[in-house]
Amino acid sequence: MFADLGAETLFSAEKEQTKIVVEIKSFTGVSVIKDLEQALGQYTLYQRILEVKEPERILYLAVTTRVAREVFEVELGQLLLDTGSVRILVFDAEQEVIIQWLPN
Repeated sequence: MFADLGAETLFSAEKEQTKIVVEIKSFTGVSVIKDLEQALGQYTLYQRILEVKEPERILYLAVTTRVAREVFEVELGQLLLDTGSVRILVFDAEQEVIIQWLPN
């Protein structure tokens, strides 16, 4: 796997005893919908690659509390979470701590 450029990165880690891969997205573009489209495209691509290369790993999309509130607490974001289209790791960028894993 290759890391994204800029403030967006891809890294492997562990959540409890589960191996995970985390794709960090900043959503700093003009449109959150465009940012979401791009993030979901990359997420889907990485997910397919992981299914073949490292099937034991689970992929998460990491977003700030602001993005979680603006994107994943509204109807469209809830639909993505409810259908299992994406797994989200919500973090506080200032304190550098994980706030929530979605879905739980």
